[in-house]
Amino acid sequence: MKRIIMLSVIVAFLGISCSLSKEDKLYRTTVDGTWQLTNVDYTGAQGQFSSVLFKDADAKCFGGSTWYFNHINSTGYYDIPQGLDCVGGQRDIRWSILDQNGIQQLQFKFIDEKKKDITGYGFRLTIDYLDDTSMTLRSSVSVDGEPVNVIYKFQKINQ
Repeated sequence: MKRIIMLSVIVAFLGISCSLSKEDKLYRTTVDGTWQLTNVDYTGAQGQFSSVLFKDADAKCFGGSTWYFNHINSTGYYDIPQGLDCVGGQRDIRWSILDQNGIQQLQFKFIDEKKKDITGYGFRLTIDYLDDTSMTLRSSVSVDGEPVNVIYKFQKINQ
């Protein structure tokens, strides 16, 4: 009987400690669906920028890319259009919402067709704005010692 009670307490504790907050669940269900990246912009420094995003492709290649997020199994992808100087195609990801001291972040890493991590590292983007139709994400980087924010603006293309 003691084992059953102890096991019940352990299972309950694990369930509580691993569950998402109401706010995180709301972010996950709002992010769920298909989005189009409509604009990549920079703030915080002057000048022209050329950047490789997510160690994958030049920022210009991401314009018009499609992003899909499935909140049921935390997988998705982004699909870069084929174009001049852009290697198009789908990149599979595993994603989640992270609460960093009250600041929500979307984090993702690349996965293979078996849903296994293929890079050993991931990316975090601060969620500056999110509603049912638009999303603005931000990543902070340093250019010549100056802080620069990369701003990603999305429009939802299906619910």
